Amino acid sequence: MKWLKKNKIKIITIGLILVIVVSLGLVIFLTLPKIELNGEDNVVINVDSKYKELGATAFYLGEDVSDSVKIEGNVDVHKLGTYKLTYVLNKGLAKKKVSRTVVVKDIEAPVITLEGEEEVNVCPNTKFKELGFKALDNVDGDLTDKVETEEKEDAIIYKVKDKEGNESKIERKIVYKDIENPKIELSGGADYTTYLGGKYIEPGYNVTDNCSQELKAKVKVTNNVNMNQAGTYTVTYEVSDEAGNTASIKRTVRVVSRPKGGTIYLTFDDGPQEGTTNKILDILKEEGVKATFFVTSNGPDYLIKREADEGHTVALHTATHNYAKVYSSVDNYFNDLKIVHDRVQRITGQDARIIRFPGGSSNTISRNYSRGIMSTLTKEVINRGYRYHDWNVDSNDAGGANYSSAVYNNVIRGLSSSSTNMVLMHDIKPQTRDALRDIIRYAKNNGFTFAPITMSTPMVRHGVNN
Repeated sequence: MKWLKKNKIKIITIGLILVIVVSLGLVIFLTLPKIELNGEDNVVINVDSKYKELGATAFYLGEDVSDSVKIEGNVDVHKLGTYKLTYVLNKGLAKKKVSRTVVVKDIEAPVITLEGEEEVNVCPNTKFKELGFKALDNVDGDLTDKVETEEKEDAIIYKVKDKEGNESKIERKIVYKDIENPKIELSGGADYTTYLGGKYIEPGYNVTDNCSQELKAKVKVTNNVNMNQAGTYTVTYEVSDEAGNTASIKRTVRVVSRPKGGTIYLTFDDGPQEGTTNKILDILKEEGVKATFFVTSNGPDYLIKREADEGHTVALHTATHNYAKVYSSVDNYFNDLKIVHDRVQRITGQDARIIRFPGGSSNTISRNYSRGIMSTLTKEVINRGYRYHDWNVDSNDAGGANYSSAVYNNVIRGLSSSSTNMVLMHDIKPQTRDALRDIIRYAKNNGFTFAPITMSTPMVRHGVNN
């Protein structure tokens, strides 16, 4: 009994100790802070993107203490690597930590951009000509030279990988079919004027096509021009390419009677020039006469604008009038012409297409710089949509006619009442300025009429000597 009593006390004591320990442990457990990550423990983000911090949720003694959580560490989104963030909560006598791993890596594929359309029509029986492409990567930069292309029957596949193995692929569809119409361009423009009783001379045309070659011989020309009867006629040009695509264009032909008394086209080369061109414009305005000015790159812009504003034709002569430069090659001639063309367009807004060759189409000085160049240029300017005019009445103001009386006599002696009178003068010459009013009044008194050159004016051309 004594032994039992002694052991009973011992058992009770042990039980009490266990209860105290368990209770104490429970109290400690219940009073410890708790912290949990919001979101994933391991996060992967793209380099140079924005890292969004999700934070952590924390409780202490049943109270939300998330605002007390401190974050240790940082993430550099502009630098590849693995970053560790530690979330720390200090409450009471306890400290709690949890960690998150953030991996910054290149997970973005390069971007391939195609130049031109993503679906391209290609002429049958030809090979696709690459239109170009670019490949750019957010980390590696320009990867264009790393692009691999694969040609299939109906597509081109473009593929590229960056250093991290991110791959892009894009496709350009190829359709082997001719869907474009040919193009017919009329030499000399769509309006043509000729005189009754003469002969209709076809100014010519050119044909271009994206797939078919040598279509010019296949053009069907329908011509109902009656040179023996005044009127307006139509010439129709039609052509089909090998795929059946068609094109057609019309030219209006006007057959007119020669003016009674003859028509005078007063033309002035080499200007404008202050002191002469402005006075010539004054006289033309006072006399109610329109003229044509073949301008250069010299002189003030305002005079060219005035010529256009007052109803005169602003035509093209030459930018430099340097024979050695202009006539050394076909390219040099057209480069020179473009300079003066662009000047006129800038000042007047007009696409001037009427020209006069320096020295005229019959000049022989060009032989010194390029044999046969005038034979080429006289055809090529027409092919490119220009109309050129020489002259059949020469005032000789650039030669021996140094006085106004000489200029006057040269012009009136050259006038014909039965033909077109294309009068060559220079608006940089004082003697021409001083003779002009008397020339105009003589012509009026003798039944002549005046007109400016237009694209429909029949061309007055010399024989080519080179």
